[in-house]
Amino acid sequence: MKHIVLAITGASGAPYAQRLARLLVERPDVHLHVVVSPFGQRILADEVGLRRFSLEALLGRSAPNATLYSHNDSGSRLASGSFLTHGMVVCPCSSNTLAAIAAGIADNLVARAAMVTLKEARRLILVPREMPLSQIEIRAMLTVSQAGGIICPACPGFYMNPQSVQELVDFVAGRVLDLLGLEHGLRTRWSPLERPGRAGGSEVAE
Repeated sequence: MKHIVLAITGASGAPYAQRLARLLVERPDVHLHVVVSPFGQRILADEVGLRRFSLEALLGRSAPNATLYSHNDSGSRLASGSFLTHGMVVCPCSSNTLAAIAAGIADNLVARAAMVTLKEARRLILVPREMPLSQIEIRAMLTVSQAGGIICPACPGFYMNPQSVQELVDFVAGRVLDLLGLEHGLRTRWSPLERPGRAGGSEVAE
């Protein structure tokens, strides 16, 4: 069983978080551990309509392979390196959360769990969505990257010729699953045959 931590914080990008959570709990080989910050709950309400947050509402169903933790519960098992996890994703990752992780300020469970993930040399994936970026945020990203984390901006690719917002969301969710080493069937693979402007694999003038 792969124990995966998903933290949802207060940056725009709630559809990415909800899609990723639902994809993870569909897997029989995953137990999902969810932490949502207060501003993360607000973004979920604003962007995906979760006016009354609950784990079941986030996942769209009850899931015995999912556990919800309080944002303030820094004494939970997620705060201990002795609890073995496959990795952690912060999606979306707010600039405030990014700064806290980069500075080693563990004043809530999200930041503490992220620090534990780094110190145990496990996979930590941060999914920021802010734009543009100041030098402060860029330096924080560099610090996290140098400490072993992965910065995966929520930048969907257009080489798949997406036809809907859902396909853009799936692209980002699929890339996160790739970084976790989990197989999936989402359309994220580049192929010249699928590029707009090409038909049957033949070249056309560009």
